[in-house]
Amino acid sequence: MSTTLSLLEALIARPSVTPEDAGCIELIGGRLSALGFELHRMDSGPDSFRVSNLWAIKPGASNGPVLMFAGHTDVVPPGRLDAWTSDPFVPTYRDGRIYGRGTADMKGSLAAMVVAVEEFYAANPQPPGSVAFLLTSDEEGPSIDGTKVCCEQLKAQGQRLDYCIVGEPTSVEQVGDMVKNGRRGTLSGKLRIKGVQGHVAYPQLARNPVHQAAPAIAELVSTLWDYGNDYFPATTFQISNVNAGTGATNVIPGEMVIDFNFRFSTESTPESLKYKVQSLLARHDLEYALDWTLGGEPFLTPIGALSAAMTAAIVAETGVQPALSTTGGTSDGRFIAKICPQVLEFGPINASIHKIDEYLPADSLEPLKNIYRRTLENLLL
Repeated sequence: MSTTLSLLEALIARPSVTPEDAGCIELIGGRLSALGFELHRMDSGPDSFRVSNLWAIKPGASNGPVLMFAGHTDVVPPGRLDAWTSDPFVPTYRDGRIYGRGTADMKGSLAAMVVAVEEFYAANPQPPGSVAFLLTSDEEGPSIDGTKVCCEQLKAQGQRLDYCIVGEPTSVEQVGDMVKNGRRGTLSGKLRIKGVQGHVAYPQLARNPVHQAAPAIAELVSTLWDYGNDYFPATTFQISNVNAGTGATNVIPGEMVIDFNFRFSTESTPESLKYKVQSLLARHDLEYALDWTLGGEPFLTPIGALSAAMTAAIVAETGVQPALSTTGGTSDGRFIAKICPQVLEFGPINASIHKIDEYLPADSLEPLKNIYRRTLENLLL
């Protein structure tokens, strides 16, 4: 068995359902400490929701560039255990695959990163550049006391970062076919349309917020918010929840509540989207209240040294020419991009993430590890 698979097995066996770390950081920290990394815990949050965070760095022999690996040890809940073919926290092999919760998202990446760094330092004991790790157990949760807090602390400390690789599972059909060089922003709204409750037989004595809101909803759905650009698709608007009424069939509701979300490109801003929505609602003369939640702003890493180094590593290892993409949901890259000029996300095949019977092809871990190591060599030597 490869060293990478062995470490992945040990990580899967730790049931680190967010925000629990279940000893994953201690395991990884021990291996990094053996390489001479300086370990700094940055745990954060209340006792009822304590988040485990680790910042680790091994300074280079000179003032060379700093490359940081970033990832999360927490996993989403497994769901119904009887729906799994095997225990989600017992690494299991079937048909050339390794199964377990977090295998793809993202303990496979973490194992590959650690072993890549071990091999890199075994061959290059004193490279001119520095390697760092930022690990958290709060990526699958609220993402308040994890990478966000750590980045704020690193910025306050004046820590320089030149490159960052986030271990998100980005590959689609085979390892290396897709690299994320940015992500869309996410902006959510909770819209309360106010009406007047009454009897359905006497509509003249009530005001139905569903009827009033219908034209506005139709316009919100049909609006073109922007055209996107060379890196991002056009901004999208989606309604996720709608609620109105008391449950009785003879009562006109007094309020309608709509949850919606924007995934937006760099062609829009939170401010511009808020203004457009509120202007639209005003045109329809609705009585409403609207609460906004900004989940993250978009970020983009243009083609540069990091993407060139990773592309060369992928081609050398697999022969695949990777596509650069900004699709998908949010990631901790949105926080790291505020303190690091070049951030890429790259990891294993994402076909089973968050699903029952999450898995990775067992033979995909070595190429992944080698790509991480080759990227280190391309940038730091």
